[in-house]
Amino acid sequence: MKSKPNSNKLHPRNQHLNGYDLDLLCEKHNALAPFIVVTPAGNKSIDFSNNKAVKTLNQALLKAHYNIEFWDIPDQNLCPPIPGRVDYIHYLADLLSTDNLQNIPTGRKIKALDIGTGANLVYPLTGIHEYNWHFTGSDVDASSIKIAKQIAQFNGLKITLKQQKNASSIFEGIINQKDLFHVTLCNPPFHASADEANKGTERKWKNLGKAPQNALNFGGQNNELWCEGGEAQFISNMITESEQFAEQVIWFTSLVSKKETLATLEEKLSTLPIAEYKIIDMAQGQKISRFIAWSYFDKATREQIFEEFV
Repeated sequence: MKSKPNSNKLHPRNQHLNGYDLDLLCEKHNALAPFIVVTPAGNKSIDFSNNKAVKTLNQALLKAHYNIEFWDIPDQNLCPPIPGRVDYIHYLADLLSTDNLQNIPTGRKIKALDIGTGANLVYPLTGIHEYNWHFTGSDVDASSIKIAKQIAQFNGLKITLKQQKNASSIFEGIINQKDLFHVTLCNPPFHASADEANKGTERKWKNLGKAPQNALNFGGQNNELWCEGGEAQFISNMITESEQFAEQVIWFTSLVSKKETLATLEEKLSTLPIAEYKIIDMAQGQKISRFIAWSYFDKATREQIFEEFV
């Protein structure tokens, strides 16, 4: 089953639907002001090729729109675009509403598991503000978990954070025997090798009209950018492992960057006792992104679970 976005814009509930209010952002976070530039068309913007500018923009967005007073990550860690990330959260809320009498479920009874949460912790930070869900975040990188814990603690947020100590596992070691999650989410490593990741970074610099520079200017450690086999292999492994936790997760989901990856994933899903799966398109400007969602529970059972736990 596939759903299409209504337009080429962000989700209707996305606070960034109409772009950035840079005056407001500078007012809320004075550190952004020095990074404001004026485009040839006379519009205010920032230099998106400047890693410090992008990080400061994120700090301003999180402070102005999500009540996050402190957010900072090392330069080598992935610095994600806030509007696109929070779009995933809003579409997940819509997905859960289909099993909850079309009502968006809110509150800490709703349990979400963020696979590969990273030092940036963006999905839990935005998801808690928008829907007050209880988030658990996992990551293979110990330093990322340490930084994420500091961000959560500084902002007074109760987020469960766990290090995945077995790099070959995704859910095992993270989902405990008594856990029940309404949804899992993941932004998987995109590239299949370090070389492919570096070439992708070079293309980004060229698209910005800049000479290729240090890959870290765009942020992202190895485990954030690439894994053997790329996203197709990572999500396939996730699908395979999900069967072990079929009774503990209502909806498993993952972003899928490459449209051509979908056929492989759909074939993989067909080999397991999946009750239902969906491919949900998300529009972000002229770019179409998507996530795949699958459940081992049929709709009637999912609705019953929501009645009991929401």
